[in-house]
Amino acid sequence: MVPIVVIVGRPNVGKSTLFNRLTRSRDAIVADQPGITRDRHYGEGRVGQKPYLLVDTGGFEPVATEGIYHEMARQTRQAVDEADVVLFMVDARAGLTAQDEVIADELRKTGRRVMVVVNKAEGMSPETAAVEFHALGLGEPLTISAAHGENVSDLMDVVLADFPAAEESSESEREQPRIAVVGRPNVGKSTLVNALLGQERVIVFDQPGTTRDSIYIDFEHGGRPYTLIDTAGVRKRGRISEAAEKFSVVKTMQAIADANVVVLVLDPQQEISEQDAHIAGFIVEAGRALVVAVNKWDAADEATRDAVKRTLTRKLNFLSFAKVHYVSALTGQGISGLMKSVDAAYAAATAKLPTPKLTRALQAAISQQQPPRAGYGRPKMRYAHQGGSNPPRIIVHGTALEHVPASYRRYLERFFRDVFKLQGTPLKVELKSSRNPYVRT
Repeated sequence: MVPIVVIVGRPNVGKSTLFNRLTRSRDAIVADQPGITRDRHYGEGRVGQKPYLLVDTGGFEPVATEGIYHEMARQTRQAVDEADVVLFMVDARAGLTAQDEVIADELRKTGRRVMVVVNKAEGMSPETAAVEFHALGLGEPLTISAAHGENVSDLMDVVLADFPAAEESSESEREQPRIAVVGRPNVGKSTLVNALLGQERVIVFDQPGTTRDSIYIDFEHGGRPYTLIDTAGVRKRGRISEAAEKFSVVKTMQAIADANVVVLVLDPQQEISEQDAHIAGFIVEAGRALVVAVNKWDAADEATRDAVKRTLTRKLNFLSFAKVHYVSALTGQGISGLMKSVDAAYAAATAKLPTPKLTRALQAAISQQQPPRAGYGRPKMRYAHQGGSNPPRIIVHGTALEHVPASYRRYLERFFRDVFKLQGTPLKVELKSSRNPYVRT
């Protein structure tokens, strides 16, 4: 499983700045004002030699008993409970505060591996920046500047040192697709898993968040082996508690990262939420093949069905590459069609695209619509080849391709998808410019 790294600390110590630096994104809002991050943010770590998932939390105020800061503290505790490593961020400029000591005491009780990260240490010697924070008793503090990127790569080398490198899948594993079933609580994930398995292997209980653990189940369908990843998990009824059994986006992220194909389960009776969109966005960012299953379709009336279809188009339009199935896990309606789409999505994600065919498709796309001019010239696209799979990655070579707008790149993605029938998988087109030998440097 991909390790989970959680960033915690009091407000305004630079947690979101570090999150953006490590994910190479601007997903977390950054402002010089405490308490900006109220919800958790999730992303794939892109700094370091090994894969990991990153969680940015809101300002941690453990003593808060009500209001937004209490809710932020609750979410932070849940993230810490699911972490493999906790990065406890403190501020070198502000020095050690009473709130830092309270947070350290709470983190020490969790039993999680905690590393003290001293931020805003630019222009200071590491010894001077870190000296106060030895008093926290959480090991050797590590000094960085998240805003300037100083020592961030070295930090992640230390954080990830004890985790294994990503392993290449064997041939047999590549032939056995891993299917993650994900979605919000009580949308019918476990019922869908049971319908696919043909037996009640996963406990179904009419209560959201029955358990937090993902489980892996090998099964066969149509003579082909698969592995199902059920993010609802298995739990004995007697051990189901209330607050402790909340839905875990972190576990869902791990399942998505470990899967070849993701089945996103939605409930027509529940409005498609921001959380659904966040999960869908992470699936696309992770490059996973996708099938959408709208469950409990048999219980929806005509007005609800029309409303759901409109909402899907409006809120999840970035999933247009994915096949949508309207199913009933309880009765088995639409399950066989769902598995056909899973197979098609897996085949698309792992498709081999020969260079001659890709280059001919590129030339056809250009003849139909050329890239727009940039100054006095027009970018020249010469050939294309496949740079990877799951998701398919197509690399286009030419000159002056840095001037190709994002709209034309999207046009190429749609064109390649149509030509090679790559429904069900994200597709990435990368442009690589060759140096012009006649231009003086």
